[in-house]
Amino acid sequence: MTDGLLHGMVRGGRGQAAAIVPMLGIAVAAAGCLVMSQVLGPASLRLLSEILIYLTLAQLWNLLAGYAGLVSVGQQAYVGLGGYAFFSAATGLGLPPLPALLVGGVAGLVAAAVASVFIFRLKGAHFAIGTWVVAEICLLTVAITPGLGSGSGLSLPAAVVRTLGASPEARATVFLALALALATVTIVAIYLLMRSRIGLALVAIRDSERAAEALGVDAMRIKRMVYIAVGFATGVAGGLIFLMKLRMTPDSAFSLLDWTAYVLFIVIIGGTGRIEGPFIGTLIFFVLRTLFAGYGPIYLVVLGAVAVAAMLFAPGGAWGLIARWTNVELFPIRRRPS
Repeated sequence: MTDGLLHGMVRGGRGQAAAIVPMLGIAVAAAGCLVMSQVLGPASLRLLSEILIYLTLAQLWNLLAGYAGLVSVGQQAYVGLGGYAFFSAATGLGLPPLPALLVGGVAGLVAAAVASVFIFRLKGAHFAIGTWVVAEICLLTVAITPGLGSGSGLSLPAAVVRTLGASPEARATVFLALALALATVTIVAIYLLMRSRIGLALVAIRDSERAAEALGVDAMRIKRMVYIAVGFATGVAGGLIFLMKLRMTPDSAFSLLDWTAYVLFIVIIGGTGRIEGPFIGTLIFFVLRTLFAGYGPIYLVVLGAVAVAAMLFAPGGAWGLIARWTNVELFPIRRRPS
């Protein structure tokens, strides 16, 4: 009995150590980004901020599809609503940018909660189509609302922008700090969630919803909770995106290509169902964009070809291949038998 207790204590200590290591890695990476912000120019800082935002969106979509089994093609709804709510709070209510970003998150949360009442009656492909329909309804509603600029969109007043910094360099540093904070909080929250009992339930639901429910898991409640939480985080990301862009229109805010298709590409080529996947996918995406974005439609053809090749020859994505060859797991969340 004593030997079993000691073995359990050792095993528990190792599990806690395994959980702390990724946190230290994230802290080191965040510190590195802050150091880089002191030496990079505004253009490089904005690029790094954009990379962090896409990483955040990819991690959120991976949580939905890779862990909860909710394949959504309508996440642009919450990006757009978050952006418009941020603009309205900053200009109409006079809130400072940081509280206004949280208002964008609340808008995403409320919209996700309302949408979930309807789309969670659907399954599989019908669920995916339902999420896209929700996004189109949001786009059309904003486009015909005069208070939101209708089709011409909104611009952020210069006075609001200057509260973040007097110079472009100072503002670019603030944008990077906000994007870094959002990405860090998102990744840490997902990691801790997947190591919890809810994370275990999510994996069980993804693998077999009926079997999970037979064991007492409330699949609908957990999936709705995750969907609504992702709506909040996506709304905050949407506000930050258009804080950096300073202007938004319905087409740019609810862009299926920018805020869903590219994110799907990142997760697919990086690896679904793994926290490490979006890191690799984001890196590959921006390398391809740098190399081919200037070639017009050829760029989209290249992205499509790479995605098809990944699905055919590496269904687990780039990180799936790396994990198979090296047996490395940077974010250990799988349960192993004693």
